[in-house]
Amino acid sequence: MNFNSQNIVRNAFVLSAAVAVLLFGNTAFADTPGSLKNAILVDAVKAKSLIDSGVKVVDVRVANEYAESHIKGAINIPYKEKSAKAVDFDASQDSIDLSKLPADKNTAILIYCNGPECWKSYKASTATIKAGYKAVYWFRLGIPEWKAKGYPTE
Repeated sequence: MNFNSQNIVRNAFVLSAAVAVLLFGNTAFADTPGSLKNAILVDAVKAKSLIDSGVKVVDVRVANEYAESHIKGAINIPYKEKSAKAVDFDASQDSIDLSKLPADKNTAILIYCNGPECWKSYKASTATIKAGYKAVYWFRLGIPEWKAKGYPTE
């Protein structure tokens, strides 16, 4: 291999390593944590059971996603996200209209979005807990798992 070929190979390797760090080392591509303090993590089966028992369901995705398909009976309260996709996100950069939630902070609320890579439900659940709600159910796997189970959407 001559000098130019070695440079090309070395540069390709460096570029590949940089791309890998950007893709896999960046929190923007990280899944949400597997738990959230003071929230109850639920799967689709438990979510359906809660919904069937009358628990308030909140879809925090953007309006067009909600309009396309959502869990039957869910209300849409979009979480407007500008903060980092990280556990230590800066909530002051984001917004959600919590006035659309029931006034009674003992009301059970189930929050979901687009699955584990979608941070909106994590952040909305955090905001709901900080607002004083006592029974927050975080449906981390969200609408993808719901649909995979064949549960009703509208």
